[in-house]
Formats: sequence, C-alpha cells, structure tokens
Amino acid sequence: MALARVLSTHKPSLNPNTTTLSALNPNNLGFLSNSPPSLASLLHHRRHKRRTASLKCSASSFSEKHHNTNHPKSDDVVELPLFPLPLVLFPGAILPLQIFEFRYRIMMHTLLHTDLRFGVIYSDAVSGTAEVGCVGEIVKHERLVDDRFFLICKGQERFRVTNVVRTKPYFVAEVTWLEDRPSGEEDLEALATEVETCMKDVIRLSNRLNEKPEKEAQDLRRNLFPTPFSFFVGNTFEGAPGEQQALLELEDTATRLKREKETLRNTLNYLSAASALVWIESDLSTGLTCIVALLGLSYP
Repeated sequence: MALARVLSTHKPSLNPNTTTLSALNPNNLGFLSNSPPSLASLLHHRRHKRRTASLKCSASSFSEKHHNTNHPKSDDVVELPLFPLPLVLFPGAILPLQIFEFRYRIMMHTLLHTDLRFGVIYSDAVSGTAEVGCVGEIVKHERLVDDRFFLICKGQERFRVTNVVRTKPYFVAEVTWLEDRPSGEEDLEALATEVETCMKDVIRLSNRLNEKPEKEAQDLRRNLFPTPFSFFVGNTFEGAPGEQQALLELEDTATRLKREKETLRNTLNYLSAASALVWIESDLSTGLTCIVALLGLSYP
C-alpha cells in the first residue's frame, strides 16, 4: 500500500566524499535483528476497550538538543498522528518526503495548522508495523498545485505506541516517550571514541576498495554527546532497517554504542577480506602476464 515517496534514499553518510555503510554489502555485515513487534494486539485491544480519558494532545543535523533535559516526561501520554514508512527515522536525522496519498494529505493539512509534528514508524510487509518510532517535525514544506506536499522533516523524540485511537482517515495513537536510562559506570565518551575510530577505519578501507583517495576522515562526532552520536551512527546503517529499528528501540546509550561497534567491526572484517581478495586477484593477474610474456605467448 502506497504511503509516501521518500524524495531521496540517501541519508547522511559517514563522510560526504564516501558511501554509506549499506552500500558496502548489507548482506555481509554480520548482523541479524529480531522483527519489530506488531500493532495487531493494540488494534485488537481497541476493538474491546476505548479509553475515555482526555489527553493532551548544527553543521550536523544531530544537534545537542537531543541530549538536554527538556524532553517530555517518559510517563506522559499524548495522541500522535502516525506515518508508517519502510524506513527508520532517528532523533536528529533529516528526512525528505513527498506526500501524495489522499489520507496523508489530509494529515498534512491538519499538521500545518497545529504543531507540525507526527510520528514516523517503521513498517514493512514482512515484519508488520513497529511499536517504537520517532517524532518527525516539519521544518520546511511546499504545497504543490495538485495538493501534493514536499516536506523536510527532522527527527525529534522517540516514542512507544500504547494504544491505537483510530485508523481512518489516518493512524492516530496514544504514545509514551522513550528515553535512554543512565548507563551506570560505563565510560560513554570512551565508547563513542571507539565507535568513531571504527567508522574512520571503515571509511578508509571503503575508499581504498572503491579506488578513491585515502583522505583522513574528519571529526565525525562534531562535538556530539554520546547519545546523539549513537543516533547519528545508527542512521548511517542505511539498507538494514531491521538493525536500525533494534538500535532505535534500545534504551541504553552504552548498549547502543557497543552494538554499533560490533557491527562496524564486522563490516571492517568483511572489507578487509574483500580487499585481500582484490589484492590476490591483482597479484595473480600480474604474475600470469609475466609468465605469458616469458613464454612468448599472447595474453589479453
């Protein structure tokens, strides 16, 4: 079922001069994620019970806003219009969209006269619709003559769906806010630095495989605190939405950074193996050419 068209499938990459992690070969990154939970049980619950309580309704795009203490409280319950999409939005990430389906055009008309915020939630035909998503705030929009919309959205707070209020003309659900718990004795700065180092190694080896200049990677953290940096890293895992959804749902920064470090190391191992195969193939080809030349034969 058509929902909306993503204007560009390219998300912010590890480096403007290189590729995203997914392009390296997402089938060989070495991770598998569990399928996101379904909303079916919530829809079933709605058929039997309806709540009657009145509810209130940087250079880097990953700003420090997502580290401060001004978030809504995690026990607050609000109503939020939902936009199921086959992608995962992270806090701080930029998402361009084209809205053309009628019911979501209705939603946009409403949002443009209210608070410009809606919930982006991952959904696909295999795993269904997840329970955890991210608020998208409209920062730019353009309404076309045929009533379609071009939007630029920015990820804000994460949320968990607790109850589906209605499904027509578009999804509206009650949600609670999701925040990372304190990481205890974990050294988040050290973990973030390790993840950044792994990212730089992946960039360097990827550039070598793609025969690009091996430039030293710049400061990838851009003064980000560990939590927003962990969201930035997760956003680079384009092409692996199941893993991205698992990262989005984690409520501990240290656990998220550790998982990202493991994924990056798996990616680095894959790239190292690919690089070795390229070197062996090149070396064999050179050696064969020399042997053929010595024998006076022709070799294409």
